[in-house]
Amino acid sequence: MRPDSKQAVTPSDGPLDIVIFGGAGDLAFRKLIPALFSAHQHDKLDADTRIIGVGRQDWGREGYLAFINEKAKPFIEKALTESSNPDGLWNSFLSRLDFANVDVTNAAAYSNLAAISQAGAQRVFYLATAPSLFTQICANLTAVNLVDDRTRVVLEKPLGHDLASAQAINNEVAQYFKESQIYRIDHYLGKETVQNLMVLRFGNAILEPLWRGPNIRSVQITVAETVGVGSRAGFYDQTGAMRDMVQNHLLQLLCIVAMEPPISLDPNDVRDEKLKVLRSLRPMTAADVKRDTVRGQYQAGSSAGQPVPGYLAEENVPKGSRTETFVSLKANINNARWANVPFYLRTGKRMQERRSEIIIEFDDMPFSIFSGAANSKPNRLVITLQPEESIQLQMMAKEPGSGMNMRQVNLNLDLQSAFSERRAEAYERLLIDVIKGRLTHFMRRDELEAAWVWVEPILNEWANSGEAPRPYNSGTWGPAASSALMARANLTWYEES
Repeated sequence: MRPDSKQAVTPSDGPLDIVIFGGAGDLAFRKLIPALFSAHQHDKLDADTRIIGVGRQDWGREGYLAFINEKAKPFIEKALTESSNPDGLWNSFLSRLDFANVDVTNAAAYSNLAAISQAGAQRVFYLATAPSLFTQICANLTAVNLVDDRTRVVLEKPLGHDLASAQAINNEVAQYFKESQIYRIDHYLGKETVQNLMVLRFGNAILEPLWRGPNIRSVQITVAETVGVGSRAGFYDQTGAMRDMVQNHLLQLLCIVAMEPPISLDPNDVRDEKLKVLRSLRPMTAADVKRDTVRGQYQAGSSAGQPVPGYLAEENVPKGSRTETFVSLKANINNARWANVPFYLRTGKRMQERRSEIIIEFDDMPFSIFSGAANSKPNRLVITLQPEESIQLQMMAKEPGSGMNMRQVNLNLDLQSAFSERRAEAYERLLIDVIKGRLTHFMRRDELEAAWVWVEPILNEWANSGEAPRPYNSGTWGPAASSALMARANLTWYEES
């Protein structure tokens, strides 16, 4: 039975406090504050909406504004430059901000937050902290009467390091918030192209009959980064690419590609179908893990033409660490739509390009009169999430001139020119969803736990094998074994085709 199926109500008229725990952290000044500034700039926030940073720093409001000016403003410069009144726009945004000095482990300190919260306000608490602090924060907020039926809480990943820890976090937060008040955020679900995939699939009669095996030969989902672990090494070494990316981002993208049409756009109807996909993933045996997964760890190489160190040479990485910075694997879905269609998932750091994309490769024609033609390639639907969002349908067309020579051409679904409306960034879109009480693009508890059920045996088998991750040079597409994984099915990764 799905948990707490009742949809959260939209906010009533009145003041709103958006409270960011970890308000001086990297996520806050790089993503959350710029997203809220953009919402402010485009009149998406009511006049009585306030933004309160929470942290251990011995600051008052002025100290926090100075910090935001230094750290967050550089991420907003482009918008300010394009404004006719940049100083007025920036100052009007800063007028919304305040700061509460709170050591989250000290229950008495929460009175500092209660003292500056607007009377009768609806509250959104964004927990951009370590998950180990979630329970204390929720308990202490409740103790100072800052939690009621209208309150919403946003939980940042990673939610646990295995199934048991994820269940423990969910159980603890559920002591203070109903499921309909909990927003487990995955910023990939806020990307315009990911959300447009629902319309592409279920709003176009031309695609739905083809969206299944055997019409589709394979699906590739890649999230590649050119950066290394940087300042996150302490966190990352305890997490690795499987927990950091596959268990959430990539499996959520897989769900949207593979789900059945929901009976409506009600959040729980959509999330019910995603849950069915996760529960249909074929469990991996030890032999499957050995054959169908590849772990890698980047070595020294180059990125953007500059030399970069290997993972083991990064600051705060333990000597001899076996944490993976790259994963590729083959997943299978045990249902009628996707029988015998492999899903290939891949993610890594220090890759050749920053690229996130979904490749739907259609099968060959049953019989083709052009079977002997040179340059024949399969039809593909290429959904690019970053660096630029786009959708392309790759088809074969005749080259000009005599003969029947073919060339691959792209039919571009140009969303940029088709719509004049502004395209909000993912965090802005998701924060507005939280304010409006829209749960569709957030993970439900049973989704999160079903993802861990599938991922955990893979992690356990890697740990039990004692094998180190395969090395790959920075600035490449990962270990050669990743290409071999595809080659066994007579397939190639998109950039190799």
